[in-house]
Amino acid sequence: MIKQILAVALAAMAVAPSAFAQANNTLAKIKASGKVVMGVRESSAPLAYTLGGGQFTGYHIELCQRILKSIATGATIEYTPVTSANRIPLVQNGTVDIECGSTTNNATRQKDVAFALTTYVTEVRTAVKVASKIKSIADLKGKTVATTTGTTSVALLRKHRRGAGVEFKEVFGKDHADSFLLLESGRADAFVMDDNILAGLIASSKSPKDFAIVGETLNVEPIAIMIRKDDPEFKKAVDDYIRGAMKSGELNLLYAKWFQKPIPPKDTSVNLPMGKILADLIKNPSDKPAEEYNK
Repeated sequence: MIKQILAVALAAMAVAPSAFAQANNTLAKIKASGKVVMGVRESSAPLAYTLGGGQFTGYHIELCQRILKSIATGATIEYTPVTSANRIPLVQNGTVDIECGSTTNNATRQKDVAFALTTYVTEVRTAVKVASKIKSIADLKGKTVATTTGTTSVALLRKHRRGAGVEFKEVFGKDHADSFLLLESGRADAFVMDDNILAGLIASSKSPKDFAIVGETLNVEPIAIMIRKDDPEFKKAVDDYIRGAMKSGELNLLYAKWFQKPIPPKDTSVNLPMGKILADLIKNPSDKPAEEYNK
């Protein structure tokens, strides 16, 4: 009996280093399992969204597909939908290996996860119905403002100097599509979110001309691919691919494809030219958090 217990203990000791290494080394985990799990969003067009039937597409999804084809050759990609509320825990606990959505890189989140080099920069603004005549933060007084559970948009609105003293009611959508539906159906007067997400939802709506993105910029936010913390080998591999794509012009072409040309499912364009901040970051890549852009 003692010999059996000793044998089991020795076997566990032999396996433990390998298991520990895989838990902290994404590339080793991918190699051992033959698959990589990509966290994706269902309604964050044009960065990441679903076409239905288990198909996902978008700027960040295609970029991640290219990255994984290069650094995880032969591995099968498994797509797992994530939300604003669960995306960080799912990366932390290893359910998701790489999150390719619309996540802002900020100092608070950097305590729990890591971010690749910034590949998109968004401005937080407000979508409204054109008929509402809402043009600024001040016009939101007494209105109902929608945002998505797990995001920081309404908090940014309240902190903005022009938002001081502007009282409004908050309603929350479970995801971005649900939040836009609150606006579209009249249950909310405005939807505060990243401008690229707002533009994508408007472009795919039943009547895009009925909506507009208005008001002051509440925050500049660097959007990046999210990965597990304390895995420098995987981060370097992802960053090296991105840096090469920036230098070769590949990222510029990918941006033009998703932000300036017709995209599925309705073959409409979100028509968002590349901003100066992202253009500068392509020349000088960085993974600095949002706080560095909003001092």
